[in-house]
Amino acid sequence: MSSAITPEWVKHAVFYQIFPDRFAQSSRVAKPSNLEKWDTPPTTYGFKGGDLLGVVEKLDHLVALGINAIYFTPIFQSTANHRYHTQDYYQIDPILGGNAAFQTLLAEAHRRGIRVVVDGVFNHASRGFYQFNHALENGKESPYLDWFYFHGFPVNAYHDKANYECWWGIPALPKLNTNTAAVREFIFDVAEYWIKAGADGWRLDVPAEINDDSFWQEFRRRVKAVNPEAYIVGEIWHDAHRWLQGDQFDAVMNYVFTKACLGFFARDQQDGKLTEGTGLSPVPLNARQFADEVQRMLGMYDQNIVQVQMNLLDSHDTARYLQFAKGDVKALELATLFQMTFTGAPSIYYGDEIGLMGGKDPDSRRTFPWDEQQWNQSLLAYFKQCVALRNAHPALRTGDFRLLHAEGDVIAYARTLGEAAFVVVLNASYADVTLDVPLGAMLGGRYQACFGGDSQVDATAGMLQGIRLAPRTGLVLTRHA
Repeated sequence: MSSAITPEWVKHAVFYQIFPDRFAQSSRVAKPSNLEKWDTPPTTYGFKGGDLLGVVEKLDHLVALGINAIYFTPIFQSTANHRYHTQDYYQIDPILGGNAAFQTLLAEAHRRGIRVVVDGVFNHASRGFYQFNHALENGKESPYLDWFYFHGFPVNAYHDKANYECWWGIPALPKLNTNTAAVREFIFDVAEYWIKAGADGWRLDVPAEINDDSFWQEFRRRVKAVNPEAYIVGEIWHDAHRWLQGDQFDAVMNYVFTKACLGFFARDQQDGKLTEGTGLSPVPLNARQFADEVQRMLGMYDQNIVQVQMNLLDSHDTARYLQFAKGDVKALELATLFQMTFTGAPSIYYGDEIGLMGGKDPDSRRTFPWDEQQWNQSLLAYFKQCVALRNAHPALRTGDFRLLHAEGDVIAYARTLGEAAFVVVLNASYADVTLDVPLGAMLGGRYQACFGGDSQVDATAGMLQGIRLAPRTGLVLTRHA
């Protein structure tokens, strides 16, 4: 019996991750003058000037794609283009349009049935954060010394060796002292404030760095008291049992899923240099090895948690999937079809749907090209079909998962819910395949292709016989009532 309580809406969500500086600009948001040109390569420190009203003006693109949830990387006031250097947790960055733009975004997204999850950076702040700046200016006389971990005065904040604790030794990111009651209360108040303002959840940046279960337990209590359906998803790249006991996070960003999909669908195209230092380091997988990873993921956590895991193929912290696959669109298509027919909440990184490329940071954070002549229209159509398939059938979201076949480079599985039954067959090889798929007695009947073809197949003797797939394609069959 499942015991963890997770937001019901996330089980039916398809997320779209947006890096705000790079997605879209609106003429309604005043901009500073020294911005990089939109269509030039991104740089580590340069700003493109994307904003939240620009997102509002492009919501119809997301609706057409079938998206019903957005995850934003940080939007709070910051001097970094990625905004992980938070200065003011109660203010939306003015370059993004400020607090008024966020309220407009929430209203327009919610009107379209789109939820909005924001990014919380609570392990560390920035040199411009008021309490740290106070210590920087006043040294050992500052009343905020216990907000951080200082190791001497004056504060050395602008050289390679800071005399305070900071994230990965980066002086721009002073670590908050969450053992201090005032710091804890500050963070919990921020968490409540934005949920009360209408945000639908928090994505938590490097939460393992706050090595304190009681902190995250209280964070959850405070957030869920405001909105029991708020989604709390942590950035944990590995096994996350510690945080997924039902008392801290609802889910994590499922990089275990990412690694498996890179290893199977992009096996022959892998560019290992793109994953160095990321924690992914995927290894080539055949169908049986991939199936073992799939079964492991399904059994890792409580079922209610598995159903709300954020299943992503790439993100702002990785090279883009298509870049990793050296431009092999079929690798991305197969992975996307698997993503949309697997248990958990799929997340699309902005631009993947139109074939946007990008290597490691900052290249993975390119601007969205709104000139549709630059889009891969057939890939976009494929994404729309995959998302529509998921949205149309509850069995593909919350149904049982049953592995049917895993040999060579072909995997087949069933998703069932009540009388509804779907069989998904994925051919990751470079050859035509014909195979029989064993179903068992409970899955008998006549099947009709609802994705990837128009074939009809009768299940006789517990077997779907003579299934044919072209190289690197997928097929989804549904049982007639």
